[in-house]
Amino acid sequence: MSRTTERARRVAERVTDPELPMLSLADLGVLRDVDVVGDSHVVVDITPTYSGCPAMAAMRDDLVRELTGAGFDRVEVRVSLQPAWTTDWITPAGRAALAAAGISPPGPAPSTSGPIPLSLLPTARQVRCPQCGSPATELVSEFGSTACKAQYRCTECLEPFDHVKEI
Repeated sequence: MSRTTERARRVAERVTDPELPMLSLADLGVLRDVDVVGDSHVVVDITPTYSGCPAMAAMRDDLVRELTGAGFDRVEVRVSLQPAWTTDWITPAGRAALAAAGISPPGPAPSTSGPIPLSLLPTARQVRCPQCGSPATELVSEFGSTACKAQYRCTECLEPFDHVKEI
């Protein structure tokens, strides 16, 4: 990897997620590739956390702004849909940052092959409270502050918290 590509990657890795600003795109696992073509044309590949993720436009704009601000003349951001993103791509540092921000990090993603069955029932999860560490939690709503989070409440310390859904 050239020094120019390494520099572009370092800049891209510092860009944060607009919905989870304690996470860089790298720690979230959506930053897939950074390459420099020619002298200063940067090509960045990102993968959405799910189809229709509204944060993708903001991610693209932030990457373009940061990379052009770092002196790269042309920035191209491509969306890569395969393989599909999974919460297993969140780095250990990213999981720690979520917990430190009071958000329960996801457990292991369910392993599937072939079609995914549709269930209209809430997903059974083993969720620990990020405030006190208690496993005594209850689901408040499958719909949290963003589509990728569910709302829980700890029955020990009574604090509400978001949980990043396993995908």
